[in-house]
Amino acid sequence: MFFFLFYSVFSVIIHDAAHPDPPFKLCDTANFPTNSPYRANLDKLLSSLSTYQSVPKFYNTSLGTDPYRVYNLFLCYDYANNDTCKTCLQVALQYIQKLCLYKFDAVVWDEYCLFRYSTENFFGKLNVTGNIPLDNIKNVSDPERFRSVVNSTLHNLTKIAAFDPSADMHFAGRTPYMENRMNITALHAFVQCSKDLSPNDCYACLETAITQILDLYYSRGARLLSRSCFLRYELYNFVEGKSEFTDQDVVPKQGHSFKKWMIPVLSIGSVTLALTIGYFIYCLVPRNRTRNRESKISGDQTTYQKDNNLDFQNHRTRGGTDNLDQKEYPFIEIDIIKEATNNFSDSNKLGEGGFGPVFKGVLANGEEIAVKRLSTNSDQGSDEFINEVMLIHKLQHKNLVKLLGFCVHEEEKLLVYEYMPNSSLDGFLFDSRKRARLNWTTRLDIINGIARGMLYLHQDSRLKIIHRDLKPSNVLLDANMNPKISDFGMARIFGGPDGEANTAKLVGTRGYMAPEFAMEGLYSIKSDVFSFGVLLLEIISGRRNAGFHLMTKCAPSLLAYAWKLWNEGTALELRDPLLADSCSQNEFLRCMHIGLLCVQEDAQDRPLMSYVVVMLNSQTVSLSQPEQPAFFIGKFTDHDRETCYNNLSINGLTISDQIPR
Repeated sequence: MFFFLFYSVFSVIIHDAAHPDPPFKLCDTANFPTNSPYRANLDKLLSSLSTYQSVPKFYNTSLGTDPYRVYNLFLCYDYANNDTCKTCLQVALQYIQKLCLYKFDAVVWDEYCLFRYSTENFFGKLNVTGNIPLDNIKNVSDPERFRSVVNSTLHNLTKIAAFDPSADMHFAGRTPYMENRMNITALHAFVQCSKDLSPNDCYACLETAITQILDLYYSRGARLLSRSCFLRYELYNFVEGKSEFTDQDVVPKQGHSFKKWMIPVLSIGSVTLALTIGYFIYCLVPRNRTRNRESKISGDQTTYQKDNNLDFQNHRTRGGTDNLDQKEYPFIEIDIIKEATNNFSDSNKLGEGGFGPVFKGVLANGEEIAVKRLSTNSDQGSDEFINEVMLIHKLQHKNLVKLLGFCVHEEEKLLVYEYMPNSSLDGFLFDSRKRARLNWTTRLDIINGIARGMLYLHQDSRLKIIHRDLKPSNVLLDANMNPKISDFGMARIFGGPDGEANTAKLVGTRGYMAPEFAMEGLYSIKSDVFSFGVLLLEIISGRRNAGFHLMTKCAPSLLAYAWKLWNEGTALELRDPLLADSCSQNEFLRCMHIGLLCVQEDAQDRPLMSYVVVMLNSQTVSLSQPEQPAFFIGKFTDHDRETCYNNLSINGLTISDQIPR
């Protein structure tokens, strides 16, 4: 007993000491000019605050008259008591005068609060730039399991804090966690937003914070400091004794209470589910008992080695009409597919790619399908076929194409998808007549849908997926022009926090491959971000990146052209002339800005897809300045500009809108 008591106390000391010591700061580089009215207003503001006898846990105020008004905000985390908040304000005042005095914008964080002032009115505006993640140096024994608990707990708290009015923009909770057989404990967590934010901005801020903090999931404790929100988790109760409330158990989709009897029920359910999945895999993937073969399922470095590789010949007699209703067993008989496609009639042919032709079909129940028929000389071999079957049927998202089934019969390898009436995005985007159907609102919806689909692959799905071949032809459009990402033959599962791996086999499509992938074989989630950035710039400009110079003589690539226009203050020249009547200038420039952030040469500079989604959906999020994009070469002369200008004008339309340099 004494040992466990000692261990618990010592663990708390280790946890608290492991975080770097405050203060933490973000200070603008520029100072107020000497004798500026700003200085006088700031001095008066700070002096008045130092005399406060009682301090609210949140306030925002301003002092002075425009244009020299100074704006100030103080946020004390709600698990601190009133005396602690008062002390924290006084300490923060000392810090900000010592570290950031007379800056145009400054924020300091102490242990329990943040203090911020600025010459800009930031009240009610989301800002997640410069977020500071802090982690504990003591690691956990099972990082992946711990990450899952942290992820679900923080997401549940975020929903409550943001959208439950009674939560008042903050919430504390705990989730039972067994670290090992000798130590049954709980994960304690707390989230809070600045109370001047809207619920949607609060949610966006905390979701961004969760994404950033999950890179530290191996740590027993961590916190995220942001101008607009705060989160923290520990394997001990840091709330108790420091708060006017106690934290509550958090269970996904079950309200705020956790019943003890649910633990064995959930455990039994998990075991049953595991056995069911195991049996399903056993039935679906027959074992080759004559040879011990290795099957690449997930990637070149992250590889599942399996003795039970898909044996195509053994699948000939499996499945059948009776099994079509079993979604977990997606084998479809060859006769059903032949009947649906009129025996692969040319009149049913939708198109053809490197893998082979695609046919439209109609099942007996009237359901329309698309059948990908891999040719014997297809670029997509058996490994890619297996990869797509094993991956995509486990992924469920409205912006991912749905795999209905597959078939292997003799030399035939077939994939059966839901039918997309509007085919692929490139069929619209790069056709001068069809592109007119893509007004600005439709293009924004497509961009947002692709971003949400990629976020699901990178973060929210049960499997963490790098697509590796995101391009317009792999984005399908349904009857309502909603985008669905397709073709997972090149996709790879990743397991580490950075999701980085390398490969000796170069796959993908020229013009969409990130530079580190094309030149060094390194791929990560940031490789997909690069491809998304190229795709975004193509959608808003109506031009291909690959072969851009050959088509227009403007610049070596669409990326180079966009970068030049951005730096010369003529960014609106990138806009597809067909959008002139439907496109908001500010929305276009913001999309272009986000696209340039995604295609930066250094992968570390590119944002995560979670932040891309936030930037696309919140006009108040500040955007950093982009660095030079990848593959930026060559010069851009006045003659090039004139030639490009003429080539990008359509049907006599011209581009006259400009923005300041």
